Amino acid sequence: MSDLLTIAIEAATQAGKLIKENFGSDLTVNEMQRHDIKLELDVRSQKLITDIILGHNPEHAILGEEEGDIGGNGDVEWIVDPIDGTVNFYFSIPHFCVSIAARNRVTKEPLVGVIFDPMMNELWTVEKGGVPTLNGKPISASNRAEMKEAVVTVGFSKSKSALDAGFERYKRIAYEVRKTRMLGSAALALAYIASGRLDAYVEEQISLWDIAAGVMLVEAAGGKISTQDSAIKPGTMFICATNGKLDIKPYL
Repeated sequence: MSDLLTIAIEAATQAGKLIKENFGSDLTVNEMQRHDIKLELDVRSQKLITDIILGHNPEHAILGEEEGDIGGNGDVEWIVDPIDGTVNFYFSIPHFCVSIAARNRVTKEPLVGVIFDPMMNELWTVEKGGVPTLNGKPISASNRAEMKEAVVTVGFSKSKSALDAGFERYKRIAYEVRKTRMLGSAALALAYIASGRLDAYVEEQISLWDIAAGVMLVEAAGGKISTQDSAIKPGTMFICATNGKLDIKPYL
């Protein structure tokens, strides 16, 4: 195990412990948006992760959902989502996670990815060139190749334009697949594809910190990722992730 992966696991599990301890408690809301919630706990979780990472390597840079760009100008950049699935967490729905990835700051080459679901005590890890694992055991994407066999999750984003596009896409997909699911965490959707639980995930408008670790897991597990700049909100992306066998493109 590399030093980077050891640090990522430490940060993710410590942050996961923090948010699990606060699950179901009274929460301080920093911002209540139309389709999103920002919690004080998001900020605390981000700070805990930042302190661990920079405590090991002060020269590393960190791109986080809650703090923006901080840290030094070293070769490694960390990409952090301290609670992916904050709305689920706020409403005491036990489906959320901590997502941490590291990449080369200059080349953007992925180095490590970790996703931790503290409620299920599930830890996904992957290193550059390595085998993806769940709680230390190797995982791989499913072999389901036909839409009629597939379980697909479709994410619905936070603007009217993104929602409208998502509704139309959902209708095209839902008629063709075995089941659809709307789960509320992009990182866990990708981890589930890497584990063979889901076969595809599509969302109109997503941020890098939501998917950085999950993309690395899916690709290492034999899946495929397609992203492009969102036509709706600058700075975000459209994503389509599959098990690598399912042809979902005609329905997008």
